[in-house]
Amino acid sequence: MGDLLGEGVLVIGGGPAGLMAAEALGAAGHAVTVAEARPSPARKFLMAGKSGLNLTKAEGMDAFLTAYGATPLHPLLRAFEPDAVQEWARGLGQPLFTGSTGRVFPVAMKASPLLRAWLARLDGLGVQIRRRWRWQGWEGEAVLMETPDGVRRLTPRATVLACGGASWSRLGSDGAWAAHLPGQVAPFQPANMGFIVDWSPHMQRHIGTPVKGIALRVGSAVSRGEIVITRAGIEGGGIYEVSRAMREGAPLLLDLLPDWTQDAISARLARPRGKASLANHLRKSLKWTPEKQALLMESARPLPDDPAPLIKALPVRHQGPLPMDQAISTAGGLRLDALDENLMLKDRPGTFAAGEMLDWEAPTGGYLMTACLATGLHAGRAAAAWLDR
Repeated sequence: MGDLLGEGVLVIGGGPAGLMAAEALGAAGHAVTVAEARPSPARKFLMAGKSGLNLTKAEGMDAFLTAYGATPLHPLLRAFEPDAVQEWARGLGQPLFTGSTGRVFPVAMKASPLLRAWLARLDGLGVQIRRRWRWQGWEGEAVLMETPDGVRRLTPRATVLACGGASWSRLGSDGAWAAHLPGQVAPFQPANMGFIVDWSPHMQRHIGTPVKGIALRVGSAVSRGEIVITRAGIEGGGIYEVSRAMREGAPLLLDLLPDWTQDAISARLARPRGKASLANHLRKSLKWTPEKQALLMESARPLPDDPAPLIKALPVRHQGPLPMDQAISTAGGLRLDALDENLMLKDRPGTFAAGEMLDWEAPTGGYLMTACLATGLHAGRAAAAWLDR
């Protein structure tokens, strides 16, 4: 192993970014060893695939890049854009389909067939994967690696760091690598996460219920996704889309009837209600679901005579994000100003970085996966070009 690494490249991290970097380096003719801290690679990738592996988002490039906000990574995303991601997956024998919202999934709706084909391709390129190898920083020019056989000091010709973020520690993304890059890491924050809500007892019967047909407004951010009422608060795709703005302090407003105008709601509720209570009058007049009724009563009791303005902009008070280890991803990480345009560490030539360990943030919906693949590909190609020079 010492001889191989002395002539080859070390990729630290066996998630999507690390495997993509290894593929690029192997395709360029370099000997590659992937060091994975867990007993098997791509555990978070496999977990994501359990609910349908969302690889990318089929939409115009301008809209696609907007999801990432202002970031220097835009050129890398253009170089491996959604069509290229789909072509890559089909090249691994995975037929795809595009859902009504533009999200792209394997027909198999899971990650394991794609991962098996990917690992077979890497094996054909001579890529070796070493399991239970955990990075312990550097000792001079040597890379320290804790292995089942003790600590090893490796001297690869180049290194790609793809160590993941700081959520889902049980799957390997624990952020422990940040200790090896002091002064270069922006603080981690949860991203694409749920929020804590201290529900009253009358909400208990709605725990686990999805709330559909709503709009969420948080500052300038708007989502038409659904939310799920949980024991701890609220989660779901609709919340994840606006979670960054919520984390930064903007209040959450729910539009419980986004396809109705406020005037139309007021007119419907102005009809005679006889002896019916206001709650029953709301339910019968608006023909909405029990969970919407419960959210209105939870957040706006006592109701005014005309609750239409609240139905269109219901404030939902929360106690902040759920713990970071329950988040889908993290913001923060290795600062991009610590890297050059090729994702190489400015203070350590020959060491590159990629994936979720970089300081960028994107919503779910294929954006996360595409950026991990795109930065891994860029780092792998840049490392190969650096070696060739």
